Amino acid sequence: MSPDILNYLPQRPPFVMIGELLSADGIVTTSTYTIPEDNILVTNGLFTEPGLIENMAQTAGAGTGYHAKQNGLPTPLGYIAMIKNVQIASLPKVNDTITTIVNFEQAGLNFHHVKGKVLLNDREIACCEFKIFVSSNPAA
Repeated sequence: MSPDILNYLPQRPPFVMIGELLSADGIVTTSTYTIPEDNILVTNGLFTEPGLIENMAQTAGAGTGYHAKQNGLPTPLGYIAMIKNVQIASLPKVNDTITTIVNFEQAGLNFHHVKGKVLLNDREIACCEFKIFVSSNPAA
């Protein structure tokens, strides 16, 4: 895990599911994550469905946290309010590196509607849509 990723997320180990923030332009956020063997969402050598969903959610959160830091604000807290259209084609193995892309489709008041997808070797293995509530009470 890149040490600076913790600057953009309220989550802390052992519940950090992204390793490096590659880009965050306010519309699209991209991250990578190499699945460690000791990840709490790894079972029988595979990164499970909840891990993939959390990885997409944390990628969205890291993008929001990055923009907050760029504006001198603390990292906000985000809560998943809705998940829909989840599709999991396959599960990555320990030591695989996944790339996650999240598109911010719509923002209003304290909600963001995002679509995420996870790629393994340039092949989409998971996707879903989220509605994320962003709290005005930032993480400590």
